[in-house]
Amino acid sequence: MKRVAILTVAMMFFSMSAAAQDNSAAARVVSSVRVYRVAHEPQIISEFVSLLSIPNVASDTPNIQRNATALVAMLNRRGFHTQLLPIPGRGPVVFGDLESPAAKGTVIFYCHYDGQPVNPSHWTGTQPFVPALRTNTIDAGGQLIPFPEKSGSYEDDWRLYARSAADDKAPIIALLAAVDALRANHIPLAINLKLVLEGEEEDSSPHLAATVAAHKNLFAGNLLITADGPIDQSGRPLVFFGNRGVISVRITVFGPLHPLHSGHYGNWAPNPAMSLAKLLATMKDDDGHVLVAGFYDNVVPLGPAERKAIAEAPDNDAKLLRTFGLAAPHGGGKKLLELLNEPSLNIDGLQSGWTGAQAKTIIPDTASASLDMRLVKNAGPDQEFSRLVAHIRKQGFYVIDREPTMDERAKYPRIAEVTHDNGYPATRTPMDLPISQALMRVVDAAASQPAVKIPLIGGSVPMYIFNDMGLPVIGVPIVNFDDNQHSANENLRIGNLWSGMEIYAAILAGLRW
Repeated sequence: MKRVAILTVAMMFFSMSAAAQDNSAAARVVSSVRVYRVAHEPQIISEFVSLLSIPNVASDTPNIQRNATALVAMLNRRGFHTQLLPIPGRGPVVFGDLESPAAKGTVIFYCHYDGQPVNPSHWTGTQPFVPALRTNTIDAGGQLIPFPEKSGSYEDDWRLYARSAADDKAPIIALLAAVDALRANHIPLAINLKLVLEGEEEDSSPHLAATVAAHKNLFAGNLLITADGPIDQSGRPLVFFGNRGVISVRITVFGPLHPLHSGHYGNWAPNPAMSLAKLLATMKDDDGHVLVAGFYDNVVPLGPAERKAIAEAPDNDAKLLRTFGLAAPHGGGKKLLELLNEPSLNIDGLQSGWTGAQAKTIIPDTASASLDMRLVKNAGPDQEFSRLVAHIRKQGFYVIDREPTMDERAKYPRIAEVTHDNGYPATRTPMDLPISQALMRVVDAAASQPAVKIPLIGGSVPMYIFNDMGLPVIGVPIVNFDDNQHSANENLRIGNLWSGMEIYAAILAGLRW
């Protein structure tokens, strides 16, 4: 019993000693990086603006190639050994390798350089690929201002508006600026650094798994850090240990061969929009619980460390209700962080006939819905898609994966075309691994406050590919939660870029396990 007590005390002392060393080392690194940043703000922002000015929709092959070329040049200027891992007809995976003589291990950083498709007409006062600076958010009355050319002029609450300003080019700039700052201060890297930049993440990463498998020798390492996603809504830094998987589904319900006059044929011709609405209404109850049979059956329960992390995380729910203009949430009384650990079914959009000024008094010929299902560990995309199809059949629909033939139209009164993308599964890394604990200590020390630690974020990133190779995958995002990610007026809070530089520099210079 005494030996156990002595061992416990020794472990506690070692942990406290390691934390104290991390705090001291991180403080020196952060101070040096901050001085460098203040002196080089215009140059950092200029490089950022140049990268943001290149359109980056994954299907726009010429421009996505321009992004890859620009990134290679940025890495080469910092001494990275670079390779382009080709994907026919698409943007390549950009791979960079920076070795350090003092390294005791290898850390891989993952970011993506593509962005969501844009509709410039939905942007307010700016264009998605013409970066602009505001004194605050548009909602807060932020005014457009020129980019300062004087060092030390950038204020933390200013916002940089452009597609991918937050998702996901900001972490690339923060990481490379951190490398510059460390080098300028003669601070060596504690790790060998590898950088993986993908150009298809917003298009469900259809080629990443095959690309990584074809170049498996490049991905040897001790840890992969994904920089994708926002920090905690409280404003505190975030470290997450998994992400949900995803599968996107499209459902089309069929009515007459062509739109019909609603006066002549109403009450007689089946309306596909009404039929689709009724079908979708069977999928969830009034509290948001998914009613598809078996949907929650394979969910892996959270362990004690994960449950403890959720209990200790800030409760942001009331703040978020006010921010988003909501009276009450779904979830049956569960908090947001609890619900993120469950699979979800979401309607992304609906399409049928015409609305608004274009409205016509017709019975539509088709009605379509786009859905996404977010997946958790052990609940794979094929499995959940099969359950959804079974549910649709249970509602009396003849389910196919193409347009119906005339014979099928004559035979089946309810027809649904149901298709999906490839999708991918969720990822989860244990929070109690030595390397997990070491990373949390460094982030806490660099941020001068405890980071929020959660088992997984609600968004999806294809990290299962690296998890399946035996790499622990941990997320260290840096961007603000109110960044309008995936929508018009995407933006980055400038102070998040600066704090991201400091956190990434502390990891590069001080991560040891």
